[in-house]
Amino acid sequence: MPETLSLPAEAVVGRRVAFTYHRDLQKVSRDQRGVITGIDTEQPRNVLKVRLDGSRSNLRVQPDYEGLWYLDEVGPVPELPMGRFIPSTKDVGFDYEYDGVIVVQFEEDDLAVLTADREKAVAAAATYLREVFGLEDESEVRDEVASLKARWVAFEWEPEDAECAWFMHSANEGDEAAIQVHYLPVL
Repeated sequence: MPETLSLPAEAVVGRRVAFTYHRDLQKVSRDQRGVITGIDTEQPRNVLKVRLDGSRSNLRVQPDYEGLWYLDEVGPVPELPMGRFIPSTKDVGFDYEYDGVIVVQFEEDDLAVLTADREKAVAAAATYLREVFGLEDESEVRDEVASLKARWVAFEWEPEDAECAWFMHSANEGDEAAIQVHYLPVL
C-alpha cells in the first residue's frame, strides 16, 4: 500500500493553481488556471480535486505533481453555473464546429445541429457525417441530412458529479434560453 503523502501548506481548498498536463510538461506553459475544490483524504494517497477554469469537472491531482503550481491567491471556490444556457464551443461537450455551427453527437448517435438556418444545418451535418462518421457515399449523406427536423430545445447544466455535464430538453419557442436546432435521429 502506498504511503500517505503529506499535503504541502499551499494545498488548501480555494487556492488558485496553474496546471500543465503531463504531455505538455516540456513546454511548461502554465497557461491553464484553476482552483482546488477539495481534498480527498480517503485515497491511499491524498489527492487534490482541481477544477480548471471553464471546466465543469474536477481533475484528480497528486499534490506533488510536477505540472501543478500553487499560486498566491486563495478565495472561495466559484459555484458552477446551473440552469439553462446557450451553448458555445467553449462549453463541455460542444467540440465540433463547422462554419460557425456546433454539431453535437449523443450516445445514441443522434445529432443536434445548433442553428435555426436549415442550409447551414445541412452543410454542418453533412460535413460531420463525412469527417466524423466516415460516410463516403454522397447519396447516403444526402439521405441522412434530408431527415433533419427543426426543434426547439433548451440546454441545462447538471450538477458537477452527474453522469453528464448537461442535458438537452424539448422546449417551446419563447421559453427561457430556448434555441432552435436541427435534429437528426439515429443513423
